[in-house]
Amino acid sequence: MNRQELVNLIKEKQSYLCIGLDTDIQKIPKHLLSHADPVFAFNKAIIDATKDLCVAYKINTAFYESMGIRGWESLQRTVEYIPSGIFTIADAKRGDIGNTSTQYAKTFFDTYKFDSVTVAPYMGKDSVLPFLQFPEKWTILLGLTSNEGSQDFQLQQAGEELLFEKVIKAAMQWGTPDNLMFVVGATQSAQLAHIREMAPDHFFLVPGVGAQGGSLQEISTHAMNKDCGLLVNASRAIIYAGNGEDFAVDARNAALQYQQEMATYLNQAAVSL
Repeated sequence: MNRQELVNLIKEKQSYLCIGLDTDIQKIPKHLLSHADPVFAFNKAIIDATKDLCVAYKINTAFYESMGIRGWESLQRTVEYIPSGIFTIADAKRGDIGNTSTQYAKTFFDTYKFDSVTVAPYMGKDSVLPFLQFPEKWTILLGLTSNEGSQDFQLQQAGEELLFEKVIKAAMQWGTPDNLMFVVGATQSAQLAHIREMAPDHFFLVPGVGAQGGSLQEISTHAMNKDCGLLVNASRAIIYAGNGEDFAVDARNAALQYQQEMATYLNQAAVSL
């Protein structure tokens, strides 16, 4: 999916909601456990209930890899079931020497046909460039994350800049707003406006709303740009909104609340531009 298609999708759905399919077999409703593939059965129901409200689904591969081959099969079924025209994210946080990164990129872009993959930049330029070579595919680089450990490296002084600032500025020389996004944690609201100034045209993937306490209003106020420029992810707050046989209805209701709030901010931004 190219940038204009993504922008059009956001405008059409009045949404920049990304739903995280971080599906834990220990947390899904018990009645699904009789299915041959309970994880896919759960994901299918969530997708059916929410596909008109979101513009992206993010699959955290750790939840699937931990189940071995059955998990990878569930992942593949899930990606194939997501309707065409909805942006797909492999939240894999890969990054290694160049030839290894090339294989990771092929895995998620060619074999599983995701639109994007999250990448850890610690090893530098040659570990990131292979992901950027695929037309109409996106590299989503870890910029500033929400976890407590972000203090250990990302927020440390590196010369005249903080390390995360140095990473973002360097990466902007490797990719473009058409193939490079940044992960910016929702709970880093104090930095959101600053990062938007640094990267005015790039899309941000913003995890951390809902269960992690990030504010959708703050994100939208401080980080929206002329194309929206945001994919705001909610996982547990939506997919585990209910745990009964009508769990998908509860998930839809939770997603609808996000979508309606997002529509308000999009309309406000359109008026102010």
